[in-house]
Amino acid sequence: MRRAALLLTPVAAMALFFGGVALARGAPSNDRTWAADQARLPAIRFEGDAVFLSDIRDFDHTGEGEPRERYRDERYRLDEVQRVWFALAPFANRYRGLAHTFLTFEFADGRFLAVSVEARRERDESYGLLGGIFRAFELTYVIGTEEDLLVVRALRGDTLFLYPARATPAQSRDLFADMLRRADATHREPEYYHTLFNNCNTNLRDHVNRATPAELPWGWGILLPGFSDELALREGLLDTDLDLEAARARFRVDHHARDALLRGASDFSGTIRERAASGGQDRPAR
Repeated sequence: MRRAALLLTPVAAMALFFGGVALARGAPSNDRTWAADQARLPAIRFEGDAVFLSDIRDFDHTGEGEPRERYRDERYRLDEVQRVWFALAPFANRYRGLAHTFLTFEFADGRFLAVSVEARRERDESYGLLGGIFRAFELTYVIGTEEDLLVVRALRGDTLFLYPARATPAQSRDLFADMLRRADATHREPEYYHTLFNNCNTNLRDHVNRATPAELPWGWGILLPGFSDELALREGLLDTDLDLEAARARFRVDHHARDALLRGASDFSGTIRERAASGGQDRPAR
């Protein structure tokens, strides 16, 4: 009994600490000193069948030191959304339950735009599961170039999967528009991130259920995002006939992303997809 009490003491102390932080923070806010990679919220403006985005994140990664901060403004036509891709980045190799998920959209003109639901960190603050339960972070939608959002994870050693989604162009357009409207809403009226109930994967589930005929159920594939590819495959949302392990081998792209960056590939998105389609040939040694 005493041993159990000793073990619970650090947990109780952390709960009290984060609980105090939650009470001190009060209402969610966009007015804090944010980490550089989440500091600028993109402005989103719909105009008929087009959407204008300003401050799209497009950090320039060289593989050495901190990336150069860079942003761009773009106009996208909704009727040019052709396809959606599902990105999965497990936090650890041994236990894959904890992970980050996001979507990237392919346009008819060859552009790709990624939309990632994240816990918004303040400067010098690190993400933590417990902090996410006790309102340590606001929720944010990071909108950036596919190269930026994939490379930043590949360079820090994350395993990365990029799966083609089984969605029609119309469904892909609806999903894109739904995510941008939700992003605009959360940027106008901030809300807190929650590790279990308001995170990357729960929001993706809501977007998919609103924009497609899918009815993704609650379960381990939602609560533990590292298994979300298994759920998506079982529900017919991935555009592949491969089984799970074969799909993971085929659509793993972290090594392709690093290689494309180091080689200075002019078509980053095309290069990583061609190499994945080739069955993982030319994989550099790690």
